[in-house]
Amino acid sequence: MRNSMKQVKQHKKEERESVDLIGQNIETVADLYAHAQRGLSPHQKIIERVTAFLGRPLFLYVILLFVALWTGINLALADAGLHSFDPPPFYWLQGIIALSALLMTNVVLITQNRQKKLTEQRRHLDLQINLLAEQKITKLIMMVEELRRDLPATHNARDPEVEAMMESVNPHEVLATLDQALEEALAEEGQ
Repeated sequence: MRNSMKQVKQHKKEERESVDLIGQNIETVADLYAHAQRGLSPHQKIIERVTAFLGRPLFLYVILLFVALWTGINLALADAGLHSFDPPPFYWLQGIIALSALLMTNVVLITQNRQKKLTEQRRHLDLQINLLAEQKITKLIMMVEELRRDLPATHNARDPEVEAMMESVNPHEVLATLDQALEEALAEEGQ
């Protein structure tokens, strides 16, 4: 008896380990991320690294230090009576900052465009999975309803909620209804 209980517990543990759905989902997400990273060109990888660096607080401190040193050195040279390489109002510094801003903006926009494409792909994947799940759930409801109708006690019983759930959802109709409801809500706010 004890031996069979241990076997049952061991079997259940092995089943749980073999059906590690969370682990499988994490692995799937990691695979999707790795697939997106593998598709990057060498130039895009460099741009991604630069964007990552630009988004760190350290970069802000580097900029502030650079500007402080630039102005400090030029002012100190002018005070010492020596020729400064960029006297006030610091035209060279303004040019460097303007060029840097242009380059940073471009790098950030390139990264955002790539991320936008990835986001759009993920949204499309979510939509496909949701539509498939809706179809499967509808089929399961139909199957359960068939089983329920075969029971003697509920043979002729109607359940309007189940009947409504058995209908497939048309995403176009849902979107049109949502748009109409939003327009009506906005119209009411405007009054």
